[in-house]
Amino acid sequence: MKEQQERKRLTIIGTGLIGGSLGLALKAAGLENVEIVGHDKDRGAANQAQRVGAMDRAEHNLLRAVEGASMVIIATPVLAVREVMQEIAGELVEGAVVTDTASTKAQVMQWADELLPEGVSFVGGHPMAGKETPGIEQAEATLFAGKAYCICPSLKATDGAVNSVVGLTRLMGAEPLFVDAEEHDQYAAAVSHLPLLVSTALFTLLRSSPAWADLAPMASSGFRDITRLASGDPRMSHDICVTNREAAVHWLERMAGELHRLRDVLADARDEALLETFTKAQMERDSFLAQPPVRVMEAATSTDARQELIHALVGGWMVDRMRKAQKLPELLKQREAAKGAQPGPTRAERIAEDIRRDLEKRSGRKEK
Repeated sequence: MKEQQERKRLTIIGTGLIGGSLGLALKAAGLENVEIVGHDKDRGAANQAQRVGAMDRAEHNLLRAVEGASMVIIATPVLAVREVMQEIAGELVEGAVVTDTASTKAQVMQWADELLPEGVSFVGGHPMAGKETPGIEQAEATLFAGKAYCICPSLKATDGAVNSVVGLTRLMGAEPLFVDAEEHDQYAAAVSHLPLLVSTALFTLLRSSPAWADLAPMASSGFRDITRLASGDPRMSHDICVTNREAAVHWLERMAGELHRLRDVLADARDEALLETFTKAQMERDSFLAQPPVRVMEAATSTDARQELIHALVGGWMVDRMRKAQKLPELLKQREAAKGAQPGPTRAERIAEDIRRDLEKRSGRKEK
């Protein structure tokens, strides 16, 4: 049938570093019969994403971008996620999967529960990868390879939707990590948001010093490494902290306590304690780098990542086709009535019913 050959749509909203890298990774995976559509408020970014091969097509109208999409990936700054959900909610097809890449999850999960319609599954996501330099120009197909990809399914998400996002992460070479949204935000504040705040604080401290003109020429690799995150997208950093205030404050206070401890060791001339501090940190960090701890996945999933994702895309497409087939008799009645003919042509109803039954059979076979 013609419908079988129609391309399924996967839409990426936000075509910067993360969205662009997602697109490049999915294109590199060689998904057959899948159209990747990109949308960005910055038309130049969307066009550039198409030029570098991260998208099949740039669509500058947001509603048209998600029209008929089986999966939508929201790759915008955190506070923009809510606005996007509000705008696209009415255009999402039943059975569609929506996921995101935001650095905080609890607030995003709440927005999804409030704004997305019934019949649409939301599976929160956060790739633990990135760069301090934003933009599609920095995108890489291998950005997520070997990195953890946090997955926070909503209570309403179907098993198929969860597996499709797992498949998405595996196609990119990432490691799926199931985690509760609140737990995610606490841990992300420690390992991701605290380094950002410390990086910013250190650079701000020294840059505002009256001696900066003399300090700057001496600032070499160590200073550059530890202040690297201060060069990140200011809006992204702002949104992360605004949506995770309590956890960020908690870890800042813990950091302040550790700095006070080190200050006391130095001030009291406790040289043995100071050496012990540095030695322990070196040994434990080297051990972490050599063999990072692995968290066991909390849900069993298929090992075929491509099939997991394709199944979800076909599923959403199938639901949309069934919905249209169910509406066909009424649409034909209206059309014939407008022409002055007797309403309810029996032959048209039979055709629509045959289409509906055929789609139901095929949908049932895929779910077994």
